[in-house]
Amino acid sequence: MKLIKTPVKGMNDVLPREERLRQKALSAIRETYAAFGFDEVETPAVEHIENLTGKEGGENEKLIFRVMKRGAELARAMEKGDELADSGLRYDLTLPLARLYAANKDSLPAPFKALQMGPVWRADRPQKGRFRQFTQCDIDILGDPSSLAEIELISATSLMLTKLFEGTAAESFTVHINDRRILRAMALYAGFPEDRLDLVFILLDKLDKIGKEGVKEEMLREGFEGSAADKYLALFDRERAGSVADFCAFLTGQALEETVPENLDTIIACVRAAAPANAAFVFDPTLVRGMGYYTGPIFEVTLDAYSFSIAGGGRYDKMIGRFAGQDTPACGFSIGFERIITILGDMEQKSAPAGNGVALLVENGASGALMQKVFAEAASLRAGGKRVTVLPLKKNAKFQIDVLMEEGYGDVRRIYKDQDR
Repeated sequence: MKLIKTPVKGMNDVLPREERLRQKALSAIRETYAAFGFDEVETPAVEHIENLTGKEGGENEKLIFRVMKRGAELARAMEKGDELADSGLRYDLTLPLARLYAANKDSLPAPFKALQMGPVWRADRPQKGRFRQFTQCDIDILGDPSSLAEIELISATSLMLTKLFEGTAAESFTVHINDRRILRAMALYAGFPEDRLDLVFILLDKLDKIGKEGVKEEMLREGFEGSAADKYLALFDRERAGSVADFCAFLTGQALEETVPENLDTIIACVRAAAPANAAFVFDPTLVRGMGYYTGPIFEVTLDAYSFSIAGGGRYDKMIGRFAGQDTPACGFSIGFERIITILGDMEQKSAPAGNGVALLVENGASGALMQKVFAEAASLRAGGKRVTVLPLKKNAKFQIDVLMEEGYGDVRRIYKDQDR
């Protein structure tokens, strides 16, 4: 049987040029977040199925790649008609981090500032910048109930994105900020039943794609009252240029503490004070974020030159308690690494490798003594910090050299077998 040479749908091979770009970006991410005091951790790719289906992942729980039980356990499950999977590939890095912290919190600093980077899997519909296997980069602060956590996360990510996109057409970006408690209060004010608010938020999250009329149609299809939908959607026409507290003044008595909008105003003011010039920060009452575990402030980053988000996160104070039996303040930011790489890859000036490599091309038939000198020279150049490759000199030397120049080898040296060295 002939083997299949293309990757599984939604998963990609990474060729050297892109891999260099990916590693450069990962290095910038590590360097920036380390300067803010984040320590790197690693969690397994496979999680317990009970954790993955625990109503914490929102719509992503429909996209789990399940891992079947094995051997006798699988046979028993099939015979009884039980669940065939006992685990699954993680769909994000937040839930595994919550489990890690719950199991190790006594040996970790408080608060704990974590950096985690690695692949995740979702059985999604593949499209440009969206794959079934992709890399996520997360920073989280666990154990800090104050707004310092949000300010630190947003400030660190803003600086990191500025470094990644510096000098490109995509260097300007906007951080959208909201609070799930404001979303909840607005929905209750409009007259939606409290036990169906999660569905209301799922429908609101489609506002950018299908518009107000589309959202209203879906709300009516789900059995919501038209008057509630009209009242709710009209709220988003209110003036937002002032403070969050001013915007939320009408929500008095709707189970929204005064400290919530005031806290959001503080977060926005502080990140603006330390922000790079290319970053904007706005209160966006339509921002939902798809995960069901958010409990407070939420945020999302969009590039001004593109229509999609490249990062997002928020506070999730209840998740760790599901593992540890005691709630722990937690806040995180996740970077859309694959989308960032796709954008940078489209910009040739950013993706082109530096031309400071050295290529030593040796003609076929060179003596052993000459080969020794070639490899000694290569070792000396590498010791001096150069990237060096030693290759056989091909008959079509011009084409070979052109390819090497494109790959970043600006210094190409031809070494002939009769060369006096």
